[in-house]
Amino acid sequence: MLAVGFGVVKKFGDDGAGRLAALMTYYGFVSLFPLLLVMVTVLGYVLSGNPDLQRRILDTTFAQFPIIGDQLRANVHSVQGNGFALVLGLLGALYGGLGIANVSQHAMNRIWGVPVHERPGFVPRIVRSLGVLATIGIGILVTTAVSGFSAGASIDAGPRIAALVIVLLANFALFLWAYQLLVARRLPWRDLIAGAIVASVGWELLQALGGLYVSHVLQGASQVYGLFALVFGLFAWISLLAQVVLYAAELNAVRAGRLWPRALAPPPYTEADDRAFASYAQMQARRPGETIEVETSP
Repeated sequence: MLAVGFGVVKKFGDDGAGRLAALMTYYGFVSLFPLLLVMVTVLGYVLSGNPDLQRRILDTTFAQFPIIGDQLRANVHSVQGNGFALVLGLLGALYGGLGIANVSQHAMNRIWGVPVHERPGFVPRIVRSLGVLATIGIGILVTTAVSGFSAGASIDAGPRIAALVIVLLANFALFLWAYQLLVARRLPWRDLIAGAIVASVGWELLQALGGLYVSHVLQGASQVYGLFALVFGLFAWISLLAQVVLYAAELNAVRAGRLWPRALAPPPYTEADDRAFASYAQMQARRPGETIEVETSP
């Protein structure tokens, strides 16, 4: 188990996944406020006659952001009678969402060692990214609705546990499908199960415990630094989520390619090191028919 864990950490560094997580964090931050703006505005129009339901949906949504949820609620307001602002919000959300999906495709193809020439071009990549966004959107709607149900104060422990199980299963299905859709090659579903489990459980743990980290980061922030604290807290929160998703994906690739045990202080290198280095080189093939051979010196 320790050997697998070290192999995951080693491959995470080899793939430059930290930089990819930073890009995902940027696009996630860029799309968050426009997306929340659109959601609040649409709810204001659709549920204008049911303010109680509108409030419950918004409370459940903002509750997904520990500590900073109240600040988000205070800073995101509905746009009434301004279609231009709504269109700008939609375009901003689409830009950020496509950015996350495109970076995620690049990350997953790199993690799985997909050669450059096998990766989708511009139009297929955008179509695939739209499919990923639709899948994530549906999954978030389901998990948010169930989370709101389980968070009700009047609900007994039994139904709340059942709701948590449903959320975990929905997250598992979401990550399982996303890990398959984001890679430009067909992967056996069994190779994706472990990572989907880790990602779904890690996501929920961050919802429950991540607030401790964010509150520690923001500790001592005064009202004067409220906006800075909100921005910094959001970046920290989204970054944690991105890293959980990428580490879980690395776990899938390490297990499928048997990329463990890795050398702690090379040389000497292990057979798993040789397999990993060979895959990094072969991934650089730029056109069909191009073959990259790797020779390992004794």
